[in-house]
Amino acid sequence: MTTTAPILTDNEVREWIRKNVPIADVAGKRILLIVPDATRTAPLPLLWDALFTHIKPHVAALDVMIALGTHKPMSEAQICKLLGIDDIERMRLFYQTEFYNHEWDNPEALITLGTLTEEDTAKASNGLLSKVVPVQINKRIQDYDQLMVLGPVFPHEVVGFSGGNKYFFPGISGPDLLNFFHWLGALITNVGIIGVKSTPVRDVVNMAADMIQKEKRALTFVVTSDGTARLHGLFYDKPEKAWSDAADLSGTVHIKRMDKPFKTVLSCAPKMYDELWTAGKCMYKLEPVVADGGELIIYAPHLDEISLTHGENLMKVGYHCRDYFIKQWDKFKDYPWGVLAHSTHVRGGGTYENGVEKCRVQVTLASKVPESVCKSINLGYRDPATINLDDYAGREDEGILLVWKAGEQLYRLKD
Repeated sequence: MTTTAPILTDNEVREWIRKNVPIADVAGKRILLIVPDATRTAPLPLLWDALFTHIKPHVAALDVMIALGTHKPMSEAQICKLLGIDDIERMRLFYQTEFYNHEWDNPEALITLGTLTEEDTAKASNGLLSKVVPVQINKRIQDYDQLMVLGPVFPHEVVGFSGGNKYFFPGISGPDLLNFFHWLGALITNVGIIGVKSTPVRDVVNMAADMIQKEKRALTFVVTSDGTARLHGLFYDKPEKAWSDAADLSGTVHIKRMDKPFKTVLSCAPKMYDELWTAGKCMYKLEPVVADGGELIIYAPHLDEISLTHGENLMKVGYHCRDYFIKQWDKFKDYPWGVLAHSTHVRGGGTYENGVEKCRVQVTLASKVPESVCKSINLGYRDPATINLDDYAGREDEGILLVWKAGEQLYRLKD
């Protein structure tokens, strides 16, 4: 059951920021604002304009970094569109603001803050993993007095709920920690972690964030579940507190409880997911309500890419259940663990016994990705032109579920 929390008007959002983001927190400081890329539903033009108007006269600098994780970089034109800045405003109003993409795969762009020991990781993971992990982050943070996160909170397949310190790790982090805790999330499984507030992965993220010797703040928010990017609530505080409050609200807004599982789920990917690396969320958020032996179709007629960044490794690895990797660990342990985690999150639960993989559900991709490619990576294929969405609508009583804008609202069974 989703919440009936009120929806804030634009004026109410601006007034909330004026009243709840203290000027004393930012006065005279160099601020690095860390924001999501275009793969999240968020009213960033409204929030950016309101925050800029409120604090810019009082700060020494206000620059923006895109928390890409391992997503592809954005052009300046794309960043301006993301923030609602037109060409004239860029030259006249925001000319002092620098825009940066995070560079996770450039060692020269990173600094090492410290190390998580084997004891640290074993304790945080409840014994699932024990590994020395260097904690690296974008070195541009050294140029600022305060790091401020501006981002939404949703149920998340790796960390439980997104947002907060996740904008540092993996948002602007190096690959080692990213790979470690993504695989930790995979070991726990998507169904076991998504929409759960207290998780071992969140503990790892917070441990790493404690190593950042900079002042940190977060302006978190919860958008409506209808995809319109309107807001139910905003929260400002240190990242842990602002995230916690937003996660509580997200848990009532973004989780839909269903009476029974479905034999067929047509999960429609929005255009902001332009590769399977992100469109996999259409599986993550719906796996809990697919019946054993059922089929989930990722309907993405606009999508033509598995992953620009990770495609080569995914073509080698394919998409498999967790146990397929665990029981052949020597074969797969040297691949990036984040790639393995994505693979098993997309493919879902299953078993691997005596050389035979049995996945709980069939995952089918209906996109521009050719049938031959889908088969080679262990996914089903459908020509999207053969799918009439109306044929799937209004048939929940028959065990058929159509989700028009999948990827952010989590579906779970009531029990």
